[in-house]
Amino acid sequence: MGRNKINIFISSLLLFFLTIHSVYAEDVQEGVEIGDKAPDFMLETLDGETVQLSDFKGERVMINFWATWCPPCKQEMPDMERFYQEHDPVILSVNLTDGEINTADVEQFIQELDLTFPVLLDKEGEVSNLYRIQPIPMTYMVDAEGIIQFKSFGALSYQQMVKQFEQIEDE
Repeated sequence: MGRNKINIFISSLLLFFLTIHSVYAEDVQEGVEIGDKAPDFMLETLDGETVQLSDFKGERVMINFWATWCPPCKQEMPDMERFYQEHDPVILSVNLTDGEINTADVEQFIQELDLTFPVLLDKEGEVSNLYRIQPIPMTYMVDAEGIIQFKSFGALSYQQMVKQFEQIEDE
């Protein structure tokens, strides 16, 4: 009889902790700081495909904001491409299109650097305003629950990308 009560107690305790964990992610406030739930957004790629952050729930996501005229952004891109090729992460590369002369510059930039990860166009600057982007490049690493685990101002090296991405657990 005593052993049965202990088993019930342990089972109840486990259920309690599992419930708290699942409620936690839903109760986290939306924002752009570490520990906040990353604001959802939807943008089009250069190819006209629509991509939404929330489509990647259950996966770790790297969100990177950049522009073609930004020297540190250009410096970071080859490392991001290598990271994409070698680790197959979800990368949402958001071009600050409202600050570009035209999308042809973005296409040329992508071709020159031979980038294969998806590039999203923030044509109206809505997502960069939502994330309060300044300066660029700016990178967020979001966990499988949509919680921001890492935020960086400035260019990241390949090693930094790998390190930060591996520190975030999958669901």
